[in-house]
Amino acid sequence: MSDFSIIIPCFNAEATIVDTLASISAQTHLNWEVICVDDGSTDATAMLITTAGQQDPRIRLVRNPGKGTSDARNAGVRDHANGRLIVFCDAADMWLPNKLAELSKCFADQSVDGCFGQAGFFQDSPVDATIFSTVIAEDMTVEMLLSENPVCTMSNLAIRNSAFVASGGFDSRLVDNEGLEWLTRLVNGGARVIGLVSLQTWCRTNTDGLSTDLSAMQSGRDQNIHIASRFGVRVALAAHAVHHR
Repeated sequence: MSDFSIIIPCFNAEATIVDTLASISAQTHLNWEVICVDDGSTDATAMLITTAGQQDPRIRLVRNPGKGTSDARNAGVRDHANGRLIVFCDAADMWLPNKLAELSKCFADQSVDGCFGQAGFFQDSPVDATIFSTVIAEDMTVEMLLSENPVCTMSNLAIRNSAFVASGGFDSRLVDNEGLEWLTRLVNGGARVIGLVSLQTWCRTNTDGLSTDLSAMQSGRDQNIHIASRFGVRVALAAHAVHHR
């Protein structure tokens, strides 16, 4: 059994997937597997993953039986993951070499269900990053998630396999904020998620991505607020202000 199963949903990612996989192969912690879940790519993504797998047998290509990022992540964990810990990574992002080693130390505390670090955001190269997320040295709460989500990206999160299964996974009906919606349910369900004050993840910004679709983002946030309200959580005005900023 691997310590970590790394789930990478992929769709037409030929421009970035090689760099993503190289950053994982460079990890100082060696006991991991990568499961690249292809979502019907029509470019060279599958070929590049296959080639990477020939060079490093810890990297595998599988096909998504459904459609969409959430389905791909769910299928990667449900049907293919052998690790006791699940780490998500997007096909455009990269990790710093000590990420898995730091996560391994964090999960030595059996009370921890999920863990994240600091993320840096870049367009062309990580050396150009000027924006970095803030890590709060407290256990995650729903209020944190709905104001300024410190996890920021699924590429920055690790979770125990058992905790992910217990959460029910991602809601494949959502087209935006599906990660935040899942985190809301996860934390409301009693999972303990903590932050490490350590830069672990490079996140590639995309001006053509869902993050520029403000109506979709607001729809997703409305769904998250509705989910939180079912657990008796009311979002403070200050949290709304931080989010809209």
